[in-house]
Amino acid sequence: MGPIAVVLGGLAGWLWFGPTVASARLLMLLGVPAEWWMLRRPWFRRARPAKEAAQWRIASIELCQGIVAELTAGRTPGDALARAISSIEVPDPAALKPVAAVARDGGDIAAALLGAAPPAGGEGLVRLAACWQVSATVGGGLASLVERVASFLREMEAHRQDVSAQLAGPRATARLLAGLPALGLLMAAGLGMEPLPFLFGTPAGFACLLIGLTLDATGLWWTNRLVLRAETAGH
Repeated sequence: MGPIAVVLGGLAGWLWFGPTVASARLLMLLGVPAEWWMLRRPWFRRARPAKEAAQWRIASIELCQGIVAELTAGRTPGDALARAISSIEVPDPAALKPVAAVARDGGDIAAALLGAAPPAGGEGLVRLAACWQVSATVGGGLASLVERVASFLREMEAHRQDVSAQLAGPRATARLLAGLPALGLLMAAGLGMEPLPFLFGTPAGFACLLIGLTLDATGLWWTNRLVLRAETAGH
């Protein structure tokens, strides 16, 4: 039972932490369907949207800083925006191409920025569009408005990173607690207690297994919900 428990423990850890690039390629070479290991942990797939949102927020800060630098150098607002767009990297480069085209042609830049803003991470573009609208309506200084937006976005990003750093501990604790049952199986198997026949071969053991899995899953769900609420409140 020792080797079986080791295999189960390793599989549980792999399912929780997710496969690396190397292990994913190995599974593909072995013929394991991609749908199986991609669906092993549905909430793990939120990592990519979260990463793209963070990249958009950083790009928005760099865009504002580039616009201010170009305006200070004497560029026109449209030319400054087009040049600033060409100097930054965004998750979806095609998203800002219409904005650059409108900026060069002298169109409605505020509307173009609103149209290009992604649902997640596009707060900077929305605020930048508001700056353009205010500048065009009341004739305010665009450079000073954009600089204020850039300062606000930097402060928000610093606060967001601070909250994420403070929540790293609870996340790690939740993962550790989730893996303790598998560690218990390994220890029991190492002591010769044979827990698997009890858990899968007797009604009482199977009931204990179901109750334990239910409590473990409930704890993970509740901890994840608390972390998400804390992140939302902190942002």
